[in-house]
Amino acid sequence: MSRPSPVPNLLDVVYAGALALASPVLAWNLARTGKWRSDWRARLGHVDALPDTNGPTVLLHGVSVGEVAAIAPLVDRLADTDSGPGARVVVSSTTLTGIERARSLFAERHPVVHYPIDFSRSVGRFLDRVRPDVVALVELEVWPNLIRACEARGIPVVVVNGRISQSSIPTYRRFRPLLAPSFGRLFGVAVQTERYADRFEEMGVARDRVRVADSLKWEVQLPDGVEEAGVRLRQEMGVDSELPLVVAFSTGPGEEARLLEGRPDGVQLMVVPRKPERFEEVAALAPWIRRTDAPSGASAGELFLLDTMGEAEAAIAAADVVLVGRSWNGLGGSNPIPAARLGRPIVCGPDDQNFTDMVDALRTGGALVVASDPWAAAREILDDPARLNSMAKAGPSVVRSRVGATARNLALVLDALDAATGRGSAAARPPG
Repeated sequence: MSRPSPVPNLLDVVYAGALALASPVLAWNLARTGKWRSDWRARLGHVDALPDTNGPTVLLHGVSVGEVAAIAPLVDRLADTDSGPGARVVVSSTTLTGIERARSLFAERHPVVHYPIDFSRSVGRFLDRVRPDVVALVELEVWPNLIRACEARGIPVVVVNGRISQSSIPTYRRFRPLLAPSFGRLFGVAVQTERYADRFEEMGVARDRVRVADSLKWEVQLPDGVEEAGVRLRQEMGVDSELPLVVAFSTGPGEEARLLEGRPDGVQLMVVPRKPERFEEVAALAPWIRRTDAPSGASAGELFLLDTMGEAEAAIAAADVVLVGRSWNGLGGSNPIPAARLGRPIVCGPDDQNFTDMVDALRTGGALVVASDPWAAAREILDDPARLNSMAKAGPSVVRSRVGATARNLALVLDALDAATGRGSAAARPPG
């Protein structure tokens, strides 16, 4: 089996130059966000070597929290020895929060490792220690040195749950001459929509290697006991059961201040910032009751700040109405499916490009409204019990109607396993 040359390639030189130029900004951001605490040795490919195994090994990579959470159903199906190939599934992520989420979801049953930076030596070292038979990249993450190193080792690379967003496609088009060879080396891509299929083809993937499979996020299960966790959260933070609670989850810059300014009288607000490094910034905006200060029996108040990680679903379960963060500040929105699955009426802002198809499906199904004024929409729902009830019933119904993405994404990975090892289970492959 061939191996890449240990001599740094031209791409390594480009990476090094870019890092040198950006180092002051990177150093500042790492210090500001606390991300300097990353396991840098692992990021250079120094992960623990995995032992031999009788079955195939599949590496599933999700860059951060959302991608990691989305692959949970796929991990279970790949590892299943009855209906799946019984693969050893290795989960990797790039960000600190992604690694933490991967460990909380998978570490008891599957290896979790840091994804390496895309220098050729780091990638080669990483692949030599993990030894995957197939690499599955979640949504995108098509890094040139990784793709080349996998090709040299005979490892098929696929993209599952694939998407190229409207905001990123201009950049990809600009660098298409450099990126097209990497896209062209992909074994196959399972995309969420026909629109994304067109974009992957434009970037260099042969059309017969692209299949539309819908989004894995439709089938991600919620944590066990999440409804009970929502009840506890309300009690421990002192939420008034006589007043409605609106929860804005995964909020971004500017949204919390806007929600504070327009909040109607008699409506409680809980915000769940997307990034933990923003907790103190948001805390300075108002006299919040903070989760970290209110483990039980909090004092009375109408403003609540969830400044912890891992409780976003509980906060959604605690809500009467849910607002989709990052949909009023130009950042493309957040995943509305947990709220729909929990049967909570949803209000989304006009900027939903990250989840347009999900938003459209939920809006058509009567579970979600899109509004430029979040409080006007929330107030209308809260003032109309019949509408609130119908929206609550519609969410789970729409989610149930979209089952099937896991099986279709799994089929692509099994095809790649067959090509790599001949050990993928044809019997386990779902139709289509």
